[in-house]
Parts: sequence; C-alpha cells; structure tokens
Amino acid sequence: MIPVTWFIVLSVVLFMIGVAGVLLRRNLIIMLMSVELMLNAVNINFAAFAYYLQDLRGQVFVVFTITLAAAEVAVALGILIALVKNRSVTNADELDSLKG
Repeated sequence: MIPVTWFIVLSVVLFMIGVAGVLLRRNLIIMLMSVELMLNAVNINFAAFAYYLQDLRGQVFVVFTITLAAAEVAVALGILIALVKNRSVTNADELDSLKG
C-alpha cells in the first residue's frame, strides 16, 4: 500500500505549481488551468484520506467537486471566448474594466 504521505507530497507539489501559475502567468487560459490544478490537488487529498480512513464521504465530496469544477470551466471558457471575440484580449493585465 502506498503511504498517505506520498499523496500529500504529490498534492502539495501540484497545488504549488497551480499557485505559481496563477501568480506568475498573465494568460487567462493558463490561469484557469492553474486554478483547476489546485482543485485537483485538493481532490487528491480528499481521496487519499478517504481511502486511508475507510470513509466514503471524502470520495463523494471529490465527485461533487469535480462536477462543480466542470461547470466552472464551462462558464469561465464562455466568458473567455466572449472576451477574445469582443476585445481580442488574452492577457489579464490588459483587462482594465469589464464595462461594455
């Protein structure tokens, strides 16, 4: 059996890569992918501890979180496509206002 500490280390590494992507990169799509990477790091923790503690609630919460993340990506990609079509902007620094 794989120790839980390996899962924790993996999720910490993924979470830190996601934080670095959000803070250092200015491309909106990369920032969205970095947020999803952070959500998946949290999901790894939930699933690992649910397996380790023999509790089904963590796995149910992971499925719920994945469902919400999919809805969030759909909405965010819709907004990004509208921004690119209307303003030709993919850089977060170029978005100074969201007024029409």
